[in-house]
Amino acid sequence: MKKIAQIIKPLTAIILTIICLLSQNGCTAAQATDTTNKDPIYQQRTVHNPDGTGKFYMGREIAQVMGYQGAGWLERPSRGMEEKSARLVNNLDLKPTDIVADIGAGTGYFSFRIAPLVPQGKVFAVDVQPEMLNFIELNKQEKNIANVEPVLGSLDSPNLPENSVDLVVMVDAYHEFAYPREMMQGIVKALKPGGRTVSIEYRGENPLLPIKGLHKMTQQQVKKEMAAVGLVWKETKEMLPQQHLMVFEKKSQI
Repeated sequence: MKKIAQIIKPLTAIILTIICLLSQNGCTAAQATDTTNKDPIYQQRTVHNPDGTGKFYMGREIAQVMGYQGAGWLERPSRGMEEKSARLVNNLDLKPTDIVADIGAGTGYFSFRIAPLVPQGKVFAVDVQPEMLNFIELNKQEKNIANVEPVLGSLDSPNLPENSVDLVVMVDAYHEFAYPREMMQGIVKALKPGGRTVSIEYRGENPLLPIKGLHKMTQQQVKKEMAAVGLVWKETKEMLPQQHLMVFEKKSQI
């Protein structure tokens, strides 16, 4: 029996590896091999989705970051029609004095659409790639918009002052955070009491959406991960063609 077990164990690992590699969505946490990172919050898997980092958080593999080389895609002329960008911004329930943080701002596509709606406030356009911040600075000068402030975040912090932000917006960005727990803890600290976080993600419940699996999230997964840092789900607005717009609130005592 011992010899049989010694033969079966490596064969099982090989079979699981083949299944994961052939799967359209890659390998899930349950299928993956043993972790190399013993941190109980994050697990590093040797078998994983080719579009992912191999790092798992709360049962979800973290997606690879879209580099600054994709800036042209973020600014594509068809984006507004495809994603109903104006509808998204108009449903953020902004006040003229709001201080907004656009986390994972990229080229500032949404930052510059939000800025005119907060004329007495400002928009922190946060990104971890200096090249993206260069795009934002160029756009800021070209559009002559003064109330957008580029901020260089780190992998585990938005680098924003505590209790300074009324609203945090994350458009198709959260699923790429390398350290989602720490980043969200920093976001919660930056939010004023009663401040809101809006998460916009492609619907993971819809397998027909032409978006890679790791770049989509289900409502259930988003709620679980936001609850882990103390944010309270308030509502989901289903007014976008492909994405959930989920609203969370910071409790006053956090």
